[in-house]
Order: sequence, then C-alpha cells, then structure tokens
Amino acid sequence: MEESAISVSRIFKLDTDSKLKAFADVSFSGMIIKGFSVVNGEKGLFVSMPRHQGKDGKWYDTVTPMTKELKQQLSEVVLEAYKS
Repeated sequence: MEESAISVSRIFKLDTDSKLKAFADVSFSGMIIKGFSVVNGEKGLFVSMPRHQGKDGKWYDTVTPMTKELKQQLSEVVLEAYKS
C-alpha cells in the first residue's frame, strides 16, 4: 500500500432507526484518523468528519480536509466500506 493511500481500517455499523448509521476509522498518510460518521441525511448518506462538542455545546470538526477533492475521496472510501 502506498503511503498516501486512503483506506478504512475499521467500520462499526449501527443497527438502529437513528440517522447515524456507522462509525469509521480511516488510515491515511501513515496515521489512523478515528471518528468519521456515516449519517442518513435529507439527501441520502453522507460522511461527517470527526468532531467534538465544545464547552458551549456546539460541535466542532477536529479534522478538516484541505481540498474538496480530498474530502470527496475520504467520503467515497468510507461510504464504499459502509455499503460493502
């Protein structure tokens, strides 16, 4: 596997009626990023970046892709793993 390849190292699917469908950890550039979420939104499935809740009660992304292309690639890899 090349160093910059993106792959899902773990996916945990939830069997509930909730909009949250799965959690995923992604391997990328020699590290594992934990906490991606697969969510069933109004327009279908999408991938939510890892985030944490601040003291003000709002949610903040802890991982932000630097390009739209990278965000799209991360989403595609996670959704592919979820669907398989």
